[in-house]
Amino acid sequence: MYYFDYLPDELVALFYAKADIFVYHSYHEGFGLPVLEAMTLGAPVVTSNTSSLPEVAGDAAILVDPKDVISLAEAILRVVGDHNLRNELIIKGKAQAKLYS
Repeated sequence: MYYFDYLPDELVALFYAKADIFVYHSYHEGFGLPVLEAMTLGAPVVTSNTSSLPEVAGDAAILVDPKDVISLAEAILRVVGDHNLRNELIIKGKAQAKLYS
């Protein structure tokens, strides 16, 4: 697992594309652009079920209560451990991201 406070623009797309999973744990979000960026570049997404994120992610991500760290951990393990689910989220994510481009 890696956490970045800052990543240069020229590396962002590379990290999204190489990610096994993209976790966007947020309590308050204006729009959720990082979720769409991750989906566009083929990273399966786990994100919060708050703010605009459910609308932005649609059914192309696993949504969790950001206050429930157990459900967050379980969602991460599901995606990492289930190849079929991971592929389904990638396919749905790319389609979902196209709705916003």
